[in-house]
Formats: sequence, structure tokens, C-alpha cells
Amino acid sequence: MKQSFYSLNFTELSQVCREQDLGREVASWLYNWHYKQNQQSPFQSPRLSKKAAEFLGNHFEFQRPEIQEVHQATDRTVKFLFQLADGRSVETVLIPFQGKYTACLSSQVGCAMNCSFCYTGTQGFTRNLKTQEIVGQLLEAKRWLSDNRPNDCRLLNVVFMGQGEPLHNFDAVKKSVEIFLTQNGLSLADHKITISTAGYLPGLMRWREEMPTVNIALSLHAVDSDVRNELIPINRKYDLNEVLNCIDEIPLQDKRFVTFEYLMIADLNDSTTDAKALGSLLQNRRAFINLIPFNPFPNSRYKRPDDGRMQAFKECLEGFGMPVTLRTTKGDAILAACGQLKV
Repeated sequence: MKQSFYSLNFTELSQVCREQDLGREVASWLYNWHYKQNQQSPFQSPRLSKKAAEFLGNHFEFQRPEIQEVHQATDRTVKFLFQLADGRSVETVLIPFQGKYTACLSSQVGCAMNCSFCYTGTQGFTRNLKTQEIVGQLLEAKRWLSDNRPNDCRLLNVVFMGQGEPLHNFDAVKKSVEIFLTQNGLSLADHKITISTAGYLPGLMRWREEMPTVNIALSLHAVDSDVRNELIPINRKYDLNEVLNCIDEIPLQDKRFVTFEYLMIADLNDSTTDAKALGSLLQNRRAFINLIPFNPFPNSRYKRPDDGRMQAFKECLEGFGMPVTLRTTKGDAILAACGQLKV
């Protein structure tokens, strides 16, 4: 059975090329061809020897997830439905901002966290995505942009905030990040990649020693234990204080923060009392708070707070001296906003 080319980080590919005596520069050429130039067929590379082409053809396949549907919102958000080799599907979103795009990638088919605010949680969990399935989402989204929006195709940021809990699929997410960072390939900067977690403690415990120096975001959403238990059921197993203590031990580079995502839900976690509790919890941490208005999905029991209530919440937090943003909703008309993905 052939191995996916997109499952190998640069170190692994270099080792294969050395073992097969394919030439010192072949790994660099291949990464440049498939990632920087975003070409799918290796056999058209002008720098590839006959021996290398034969070896690749016999041992590797270059299949990527296939775009089945494309939904475009008036705000230029794009949502893709990708079909995987086994017939399963995931969704990926391109989010426009200031003339650039952020790619929001999925890491699992479904999700096991069962968060009550998230449409994906109603889907249940099927399986983890493979490294090549995560990498393929980004490459195909970049290709679509180049083909369909050639004058508006700068994709500079990657967030693991799509379907699934990224740290529940730690190994594949980690290797995907390594591939994205490789200078011979996509050469993304580490501060341009953010991995979000609901507080999956086993993955957080591995982060410090194993994960490249990318950004981390915690889906916090409530300080009160009962409310967080309702929103994020794994809070019952992995207590918030344990999660925060683990995050506190992750070394941060200069001018870096931990992003704390706080989904605002009407009459549940949006009072000034909630804001004061959140500010007290985070004021001595290098925290960046991202307030996210709840995005409705079919049969959801929650509602979005009104603008005045969200602004009052933000102003209360700013009194604690921490950076706070109130996210502008994008893509909700095509169910592409935060918490709205499901296949």
C-alpha cells in the first residue's frame, strides 16, 4: 500500500531520500513543488531524476481531499465541503480580514467533546483526520483561492478551530503544523498558526515538550463551574484550574499571549458579574480575550446577547487592563461561523 506524500514532515522525507540515494536536494525540491508551488503531480517537476520519479510513483500517492461543495457569503467568507478517501466529509472555512484570509481547518470527523454550543457536537465523533487530510484542506483551499480569486488570494493565517478537538488528535495536528512551518514548503510563521482546545488536558500536558511554538487558544466560555459543565462537558473530567495551571506552564515567546475565547450567550454568561469573574481569573496572566457572539444553528436552545450587553461586558473587562476584542461575525449566513460547522 502506498504512503501519502502529505503524511511526511520534511525530516521524514529527507530521511527517505537519503536512504534511497535520490540526491541531497530532492526533499527540498519536492517540498517546494508540492507546497510552495502547490503542484499535485510530482512527475512534472523539472528537477526530478528518472530514478526519483520511479521511486515516488511506486511508493507514494498524492491524493488530497476533494472539494464537493463551495458556499460563498456576501462578506467573502468561503466554506468548503471536503470529501475524504473513505467517503467521510469535513468542512473548512476561509475567513477574510483586511485583504487576507485565515484558513479554519478541521481536525476530526465530528467531535467527541459534545459541547452544547457547537453544531459539530450534535454530529458525534467518527474518527481522527490523518495528517494528509489536514494538510490537504489547506492546500486545496489555497488552490481554490488562486483559481477563483487571483487578485485576492493571500492566505496568511491558519487556525485549528473547525470540526473536532485538535488536541484529541495531537499527533496528526502536530505533524501538520510541522509541515506548515517548514521553510522549504509553506513557510508559515509560527505566530500565524493558532490551535484551539476546549481544555483537553492529556493534549495540553504534551504541548510543552512536543508542540512547535505556535499560538494556543482556550475555549473558556464560563468561569462558573456549573455553566462551563453545561457548555463544555469535559470540564467535569478536566477541571478548569488544572487546565489553566497546565497552560500557565507553556513558555510564551516575547509579545505572545494565550488567547481565551469567550462565547457570549444571552442570559447565561453575559452579565457584568460574569465579566468581573473573568477579569479576576485572567488579570495576572498574559491573556488576550476574544469575545465571540453566539452563532445560532438549527434547534439550538441558546441566543445571542444584544449589542449593548456585549459592549458593556467588553468595557468591564477592559477595566482589568487586558486586551479584549469583540469578534465580528462572518459567514453565519452560510453556517460557516464559529460553532456552526456540521456535515
